[in-house]
Amino acid sequence: MTSVKTGNKPQGKPRGAYAKTGMKRVAILDAALAVFANGGYRAGSLREVAAQVGMSEAGLLHHFPNKSALLAAVLSHRDDLSATLVPMDGDDPIETLRGLVALARYNASVPGVVALYCTLSAEATSPDHPAHDYFVERYEGTRARLERTFGLLVSAGRVRAGFPTTSAAFMTLALMDGLQVQWLLAPESVDMADELHAFLSGLLGTEL
Repeated sequence: MTSVKTGNKPQGKPRGAYAKTGMKRVAILDAALAVFANGGYRAGSLREVAAQVGMSEAGLLHHFPNKSALLAAVLSHRDDLSATLVPMDGDDPIETLRGLVALARYNASVPGVVALYCTLSAEATSPDHPAHDYFVERYEGTRARLERTFGLLVSAGRVRAGFPTTSAAFMTLALMDGLQVQWLLAPESVDMADELHAFLSGLLGTEL
């Protein structure tokens, strides 16, 4: 939640100390992303993450109380970035679809993030995984927003009446996930953004 300014003078740490704390948290998130992407959440340890940023495990726990909290912060950080690229709740469905292509293009610049997502989404199929509920809710929410996006295209006459909005949402998500796996296996052979653009243009029957 965004902090609210008050009329009282801030107490405690000077501003520089807060900035350093923020930088340290970002460094921890980057290290956790690398560790979890390399071996998965279950295999990655807090000690390994702490070592990557030159601090003790106790020091890391000062910023994040446990491993689940750290994972939640990593996933939240990724979602914040995605939200800036894809206007899922806007009223311009074309801009939303173009945002998906932009996100795919951005993902090609951060292989560690893509690897983490693919690894965690597979691990999280287990109901006892700490990210299980996150991925269930994320897929349900994204499908609903995509179905709304395709519904707006139907209302605007951009696609034919009776266009299967639910199936289109499922297919779009399935394609994006599948492209990520194929890209990780052979990045020189797969252009995620180009393939997604071609698929969406085909659905629309016109250039996106």
